[in-house]
Amino acid sequence: MHDYVTWLRHSSPYINAHRDGTFVVMLPGDGLEHANFTNIVHDLVLLHSLGVRLVVVFGSRPQIAARLAARGIEPRYHKDLRITDADTLECVIDAVGSLRVALEARLSMDMAASPMQGARLRVASGNFVTARPIGVVDGVDYHHTGEVRRIDRKGIARLLDERTIVLLSPLGYSPTGEIFNLACEDVATRAAIDLKADKLVLYGGERGLIGEDGQLIRELRPQQVPVHVARLGVSNYQAELLDAAAQACRAGVRRSHLVSYVDDGALLNELFTRDGGGTLVAQEQFEQLREATIEDVGGLIDLITPLEEQGILVRRSREVLEREIGQFSIVERDGLIVACAALYPIAGSSAGELACLAVSSEYRHGGRGDELLEHIEQRARRLGLNSLIVLTTRTAHWFRERGFEPSSVDRLPAARASMYNFQRNSKIFEKKL
Repeated sequence: MHDYVTWLRHSSPYINAHRDGTFVVMLPGDGLEHANFTNIVHDLVLLHSLGVRLVVVFGSRPQIAARLAARGIEPRYHKDLRITDADTLECVIDAVGSLRVALEARLSMDMAASPMQGARLRVASGNFVTARPIGVVDGVDYHHTGEVRRIDRKGIARLLDERTIVLLSPLGYSPTGEIFNLACEDVATRAAIDLKADKLVLYGGERGLIGEDGQLIRELRPQQVPVHVARLGVSNYQAELLDAAAQACRAGVRRSHLVSYVDDGALLNELFTRDGGGTLVAQEQFEQLREATIEDVGGLIDLITPLEEQGILVRRSREVLEREIGQFSIVERDGLIVACAALYPIAGSSAGELACLAVSSEYRHGGRGDELLEHIEQRARRLGLNSLIVLTTRTAHWFRERGFEPSSVDRLPAARASMYNFQRNSKIFEKKL
């Protein structure tokens, strides 16, 4: 129960932030067939109930493949794109139509003792995607394989304003009445861009982007994506998702997320926890080091109070923090202050005191302390200081490992020596800049 209460409390800022946001969520055909699909539907319903404006885009590749196999039609591809001739188009229409009806039915369920109970959702689908043919490439005619030409932004926005979930299929229509088979990733990306969506969520088989060391890469800037796409290979599906996420961000979508359709609750974990559970692609800095402002006082108090209670830091009242806020630098992670440090130039000397260096217990293994120390040293140099002094009771070894040498009260500048607390008996270290 305690874990649930803690999670709910920590998720409340995200609940407020996501309300009235427009999210485009893409589910590939493999995800629709997975055993976890029912849980994904419940999560989408929960998002809707929290005030999120939802556009759901679905894929159909395995379902099309099954229908082609049943009819004995050999699938044909060129440059990883399906060639959709007349016979293949019949299978595409059959697969997409069946999936659309199944999705609408699933979203219409009112199941007792489930997130669906009493939801009373409205779902709308239609001719929201105008498409054009890819045509002939390298002498190969793609027939009814197309690409997105335009998204009916006004029509979709009107439905979203009415609290309707909009369902987009991988089919598009031309002004002349032709039907085109589209890539669901292309539909989702264009919809997110044209709707100026707050988020594009792309479901895949992996947790997100996995690095060469086998670890999940939690955050990327769009400009970092090409290196990973090249590493994975252009035919890799995760590379396709990553490229779509970066394309959306470069075109104005604030954040794109890669999550797993295999893991139960992956979407909620990604959207309602600070570190998420997938891979975030975002233009803006997810975590930044900056100078503190008066608005940061409350966050600073939350960070340093536990350390003050343990006797690691000297107690500072809110009034003192407000008065001295200009001395502080902070590391902010998605609205939360996770680390801080202060620099106090010492009157009558060319030394400065490094004080109140603190990192939240949940973020102590990411090099943030070193990042802050380097920042404070640069700040000190800009002020013309030639040495840094630090007083500590618990972390002497950390400073020794970073070039600080033992010192004494006798060596402190007079202005600082007169304020030394002999009861606290802090160890004194100095580093030449």
